[in-house]
Amino acid sequence: MKYFPIFLDAKHINAMIIGGGDVAARKIELLLKTTTNITVMSEQLSVSVERLINTHKLSWLQHNYREGYLKNCNLVIAATDNNQVNQNVAQEASELKLLTNVVDQPELCTYITPSIIDRAPILIAMSSSGSAPILLRMLREQIEKTLPDGYGKLADFSLKFRDHVKARVKGIRNRRTFWESTLRGSIGQLILNDQNTEAEQQLISSLKEKIAPPKGEIVFIHTLDGDPDNLTLKAHRELQFADAVFYDETVNLTLIEYVRRDADKYPQDIATSVLINFQHALELAQQGQKVIYLLSGHHALPRNEALVQSQITYKEIINGR
Repeated sequence: MKYFPIFLDAKHINAMIIGGGDVAARKIELLLKTTTNITVMSEQLSVSVERLINTHKLSWLQHNYREGYLKNCNLVIAATDNNQVNQNVAQEASELKLLTNVVDQPELCTYITPSIIDRAPILIAMSSSGSAPILLRMLREQIEKTLPDGYGKLADFSLKFRDHVKARVKGIRNRRTFWESTLRGSIGQLILNDQNTEAEQQLISSLKEKIAPPKGEIVFIHTLDGDPDNLTLKAHRELQFADAVFYDETVNLTLIEYVRRDADKYPQDIATSVLINFQHALELAQQGQKVIYLLSGHHALPRNEALVQSQITYKEIINGR
């Protein structure tokens, strides 16, 4: 990745905007979604910027850029139409090791602003690393169409009952399964319909039911040519619920990006065409973990007596079928 994606805690942001035109106004409007700790440095202000300053009581330094005013901020945006001024801002900010964005001059930036889909508290930030803004806009349109406007309500509901579910539902994988069925099912629809009372009643009722401890299993996925675009929905879902994943150097490592981020990774030195590490996979499954074993190509899975005798559930999935 050319850029490291990160979300900043708004309460720690102290922003300086250099410039008072329409571009500065757009940057201020974006920042105002998270903080009002914003200072504008510009002698002249557009109507939009002046309104934002007055409405939100922002600080205003009534002069154009001067060196020495950035020491107390931690985020700088240069939004002037003067390239030399922007370069000077970037130079001073660099010396102070500040997060810096220079509008339309990515070579002077230490960060860029992503395209954002806001379903607070759910945020989706996307970037093409500056290479294809039109493609990024097309992608954003596709995602926007699939996300209900009230999607953030599901997150608020989850936060409200997170501790209750954690106390009642044991095991990370069990909780993932519980929340997925809850949010995808009738309870989730009730939340989106603003029927919170009914949703809460159904959730509390479901928590009173006995929930079995997590059962371990092993899923062998034959990756064929390793093309991630050929992942079936079934295989993709298995990867997203993995507790551990095994693979060797013959497996397309791009597939690892589709595995649940906090799953344990176990790269193998010996190709699976020679040896499959059944023993380690079994040990993890017997501890209640969901184990994914990625196999390059498609070869018949060798019989393993320990696996057969273990009573651990296992299955095979062929990528693309």
